[in-house]
Amino acid sequence: MPMLSDKDRRFLEDYLKKGLTGPVTIKLFTQTISCQFCRETQQLMEEVAALSDKIELQVYNLITDKEVAEAYGIRRIPAAVVMGAKDYGIRFYGIPSGYEFNTLIEDIVAVSNDAHGLPEEVLAQLAQVQEPVHMQVFITPTCPYCPAAVRAAHALAMASDQITADMVESVEFPQLANRYGVMAVPKTVINEKTELEGAAPASLVVAKVLEAVGKMTSEEVARLMQGFEGELEAT
Repeated sequence: MPMLSDKDRRFLEDYLKKGLTGPVTIKLFTQTISCQFCRETQQLMEEVAALSDKIELQVYNLITDKEVAEAYGIRRIPAAVVMGAKDYGIRFYGIPSGYEFNTLIEDIVAVSNDAHGLPEEVLAQLAQVQEPVHMQVFITPTCPYCPAAVRAAHALAMASDQITADMVESVEFPQLANRYGVMAVPKTVINEKTELEGAAPASLVVAKVLEAVGKMTSEEVARLMQGFEGELEAT
């Protein structure tokens, strides 16, 4: 049974026809055993790839294609890398269903057009990042605020070669969620130690990245966050 309705498929075909300019590659890492949602994730990605001839789906087995998985830093499944002209560091861990399906589609459009959409002031701050940064955004498919947090992290990854940003579906990866004390979503964890709860504007997210790499102090970030009181939303 198809995961996309006929109505949704027709809408997305038209949307992507208008929105895509360059080719997009989705590298899906999966396996047939010991993976609760791998089959559903592959079906969803196949249906998405069928929406446009500019989208190519490549499917890899985490075990038998170990070298490919290691090259992209993939250690758990299901995982998807969304690439345009290059690998921007955009990762999906878990099925991007519910609200996160929109994130997947918007990421496809963004990488196709090489367009992160970040303002110049954020790019100026981001230029200070000169060492690897790993961002993990914990979400659930029913969280309406989570896509904004994931899109912000993925935009930063597009704009900086130093950043890799993961969407992590908390229900599918409970051990990870427990490790980082995820009690509400979205929750962003940067380089294992710096945390941000709620959906925040890119200017605040990049400040937390700068905190994680020692370019801003926690006190400076706290003062900045005071200007966003009431805007950080989580469920």
